[in-house]
This record gives sequence, structure tokens and C-alpha cells, in this order.
Amino acid sequence: MRNIALFAAVVLLAGCTTFQAKPLNPSSTASAFEGRTLNNTGLRAFLEKNLRHPIFPWPPASWDLRMLTLTAFYYHPDLDVARAAWQVKEAGVITAGERPNPGAGFTPQYHANPRGLAPWTLSFFLDIPIETAGRRGYRIARAGHLSDAARMEIADTAWQVRSRLRKDLLSLYALVKREQILQEELELQRKIVRIFRERFATGEESQYALTSSVITMEKTALSLSSVRKDEIQARVSFAGSMGIPEEALKGVHISFGSMEKVDAGLYSAEVRREALLNRADLLAKLSEYQAIQADLRLEIARQYPDIHLGPAYTWDQGDNEWSLGAALILPLLNRNEGPIAEARARRKEKASEFIALQARIIEDTGRAFAGYKGSLKLLETADSLLARQGKIFRAAEERFRAGQTDLLAVTEARIELVTARLSRLDALVTAQESVGRLEDAVQKPLNRQDIFPETAISYQGAGTKK
Repeated sequence: MRNIALFAAVVLLAGCTTFQAKPLNPSSTASAFEGRTLNNTGLRAFLEKNLRHPIFPWPPASWDLRMLTLTAFYYHPDLDVARAAWQVKEAGVITAGERPNPGAGFTPQYHANPRGLAPWTLSFFLDIPIETAGRRGYRIARAGHLSDAARMEIADTAWQVRSRLRKDLLSLYALVKREQILQEELELQRKIVRIFRERFATGEESQYALTSSVITMEKTALSLSSVRKDEIQARVSFAGSMGIPEEALKGVHISFGSMEKVDAGLYSAEVRREALLNRADLLAKLSEYQAIQADLRLEIARQYPDIHLGPAYTWDQGDNEWSLGAALILPLLNRNEGPIAEARARRKEKASEFIALQARIIEDTGRAFAGYKGSLKLLETADSLLARQGKIFRAAEERFRAGQTDLLAVTEARIELVTARLSRLDALVTAQESVGRLEDAVQKPLNRQDIFPETAISYQGAGTKK
């Protein structure tokens, strides 16, 4: 008996999982983050796999929105959190599919007055639970739907990462372009100040006119300094949107080609349909509803009790006794009405959340599409103004070459052209912001060549990789 007990203990313990410590060191994780770069072999493999072509030379000479988006999918910690949450739900599927273990018992008894018989009574028994009404299948279905919802949460998180990246890229583009235009405007205003100083020296201009030109120049210089300060902060934010330190962007050329043009061939019905069919948060809500459906079926199945079989053997002072017992909980005092009612209420609640989200999506897409169309008209007006101002400037140049006007008039006409370029930049940024809001409403890039957040689901994350 002692050998049998020892053998059973060894068999049971051999299949047990042992604990492995994985300490979390804040210093190490911080160093790993600070060591992240865009010249990473793992990042290169990830980019080439998803872009479906080799990247040569490495690192690339220029990084466009698609490559930057994939970099964010590779590095961003929010996606690591979402992937870890999905892994928890995936483990829940394993838990849901596990069958209840049988129980076993051994009860030895010693008789103090055996009266000539053996003094021992040895009892061995088993408890074999049998689940009824398909409960295991409902548990697996519920866990599977919750896993699907967590998977869609990865796509939703990926979209939020991509959305922030595009916003930060647009902000950086606007500041870089504004700095270039303001630098040109400042040079022109310096030229005007020199002209006014020459004329003031000869008595052709007043002190007031000279002072006004100097003040205008200094205001432009102040605006330029402010833009340069904002550009530094924008670069830090832009690096953060990819999950890398700002130092990783030093010497990296960023392409703003995706910010230069706006697609005008979009239709409201098509955009709304895309939103109602593809938004990750809506699909996640649908999976959660299906999980509640399975949970309700599980609670209904729990009206029927499980059966416990109890075969036993007893060696009673030399006699061999066999028995087979069965037990179940009698549903006399309740029929699981409370949990069933709660599950039905949760199903109704989840259905209401799904319908409310659909209504909000329709509202968001309608508002975003209206803003998008309005911004296109604004951009068209700015383009017309810039074209007219360009004609005025070219006419001033022709008159100057013909000796019909002076350098001041040409320079002022060019400043007006620069001002029109600033207005056109503002209109373009407004249009791109409206495109971003429309993409957020759809949760999908309007440019078919851009990266869709599904790319981020299969990848397991960079974690603390450099």
C-alpha cells in the first residue's frame, strides 16, 4: 500500500507546472526603451514582411507614413498591453475547455476489539463528476467570443496608435512648412527694412514708416522662434507616438508626401458603410454580445444538476465489499432563476451598447464627412487665392523689369504671395485634419495603400527589444 501511494503521488506531481520567476527591473526596461532605434534588424524584418518587398539600403533614406505606422505597430507599448490582454483571453479558452477532475479517497479504520477478525477496514472510493446539458461547450463558446473581442481590441488600439501618429505627423509637417515660409517672409521683410532705411537716409520715407517695417519684421521673427520651439516639442511627441525615444529620430528624413494631397473622391454612403462593417470597436461589441448569449445558455443549462458517480471498494475485516453510488443536487429551492435573469439583463445591456455605438458611428461619420467636404471647399478657395496672388507677383516682376515699378513694390507683392502660401498651408492642414477625423470615424485609412491595423494583431510585439 505504501508503494502504491508513493507511485500515485509521483505520477500526480510529475504533470504539475512549476513557477518560474521573471523579475521586472525598472532600470533595465528604461534602458531598453532608450536604446530603441530605427536601425533595428527585427524592425527591418517586420517592415519587409508587411511591405512585401526588401528594403535596401537599410536604414532607408526616407520614412513615409506606411513605414512609420509599421514602426509604431512594432514598438508602441499600448499594443503590447492589448496583445497581453488577448493572451489572457486565449488562456481562458483553455480554462473553459477543461473537464472536472475526478476525486479519490482512502479511509482506513482500525477496530480495537476485532474478536478474532482482522483489525483493519480499508475503504477506497472515487468521485467522478459528469457535466450535463452541454455546459462545457457553452463555456468554450463564451471564452472564444471573449477572445475574439480582445483580438478586436488589438485592432482598435492599433487604430488609436495610427491615428495619433498621423496627427503628430501632420502637426510636424505644418510646423516644418510654416518655418520654411516664415523664414522666407522674414528675409523679404529684412529686404524691405533695408529699403526703408535707405529711403529714410535720403528723406524719402518717414521715421514712422521705417519703425512700422521694423516692428513687422520683429513680429515675424518672433513667430518664427515660436514655430521652431513648437517643432522641437512636436518631434518629441511624434517619437512618442511610435514608442521610441526622440533621439532615435536624429538624422532621420521623414517624408511628408501623404500630407501634401487630399483625396476628393469619397462618398458619404460608402464611408458610412465602411464604418458600420469594419470598425474594430463595433466588432468587439458584437463578439461581447455573442459571449453574453453563450453565458445565458450556460446559466439555463445550470438548471440541470451535474451527476457525481461514486464507485467504492471496502475491505472490511476480510470481506470484499463493492458499491456504486450516484449523487446530484436537487433543484428544489431554486432553478437558477437569479443568474438566468442577470444573464438576460446583461444581454439586453450589451445589445443596447451595440446599437448605441452604431448610432454614434453614423453621427460621427456624417459630421466628419460634412467637415471634410467643407474643408475641401476652403482648400479650393485658398488655391484660387494663391493662384491670383501668383499672377499679381509675376505681373509686378514684369513691370519691374520694364522699369515701370520699384523693388519695394515687387518685394511687397512677393510677401503677399508668401502670405497666401501660409493661408493655403492652413487650409491644407484643416483639410488633412478633416481627413483624419473621417478616418477615425471609419477606423480605416481612406488611402487603400496605407497600412490597416489588422497588421498589428498577428505580431506579438517588440516588448523590451532594442
